[in-house]
Amino acid sequence: MAKNDKKKTNWRDKFKFAVTNDTTFEELWRIKLTRYNAFLLVFFVVFFIIIATASLISFTNLRELIPGYPDVTMRRDILLNAIRLDSLERELALRDHYFENLNAIIAGERPASSMVLRDTTANYNNISFRSSPEDSALRVQVETESRYSISQNQVTEYETSLASLHFFPPVRGIVSGKFDQAKRHFGTDIVTRPKAQVDAALAGTVIFTGWTRETGYVIEIQHANNIVSIYKHNASLLKETGDLVRTGEAIAVVGNSGEIYTSGPHLHFEIWYKGSPLDPEKYVIF
Repeated sequence: MAKNDKKKTNWRDKFKFAVTNDTTFEELWRIKLTRYNAFLLVFFVVFFIIIATASLISFTNLRELIPGYPDVTMRRDILLNAIRLDSLERELALRDHYFENLNAIIAGERPASSMVLRDTTANYNNISFRSSPEDSALRVQVETESRYSISQNQVTEYETSLASLHFFPPVRGIVSGKFDQAKRHFGTDIVTRPKAQVDAALAGTVIFTGWTRETGYVIEIQHANNIVSIYKHNASLLKETGDLVRTGEAIAVVGNSGEIYTSGPHLHFEIWYKGSPLDPEKYVIF
């Protein structure tokens, strides 16, 4: 038998790839590669193509060409809807809390927001109040020094009459609806430019912010001397329940919210004193 003289192939065997001119047989370009180098070259070329494609899809607008991928407008709408849903849930929770407190007050119970939890682990019956010699000496010194004080026994709390109060106009405009208690119209309607700023009539604390089907976005402020001011049909509210406001501070934006008692951009403004409505035109110049 004849021996097989074929040489075994190896990964390190070199191969030459050349480009020649068919007419002159001149070698124009050549490259020498082993199977190992050719495998690495192909691997890095494929890897580079994959990385470049992934980068183009991730960092450019080409990803919007993928079927089912949301475009810029769709993503913006999704984000805005999520924000609106969160705001709506919060407003509903505040409204439910407000009605729960209102029902509790009508029923003669204490509102949930004003309930104070008592520490049941402490024994308040065994507390003893004893005065020390230092405390007694301090009391004698203070009483001696303030005996001839001209400010002693002066009344620090007083009740201001409504006539002496200066109500800041919430908006400037034309009165389109007057106060009429007989028709259960407990406020004044003022027509002004759309999206005008609504200011607080007096300094106080915001006791309610919310939205109702009849009057849209509403904000109520508790002032001193049992005075409450109410602002209805706003486009948006700038304050939240519990915020402290100053006289003339912006609290809302004029709008046309509500589905029943509105026919255009205006502000419905009410003043209540000790639970009774007052005619705002007698105290405010719009």
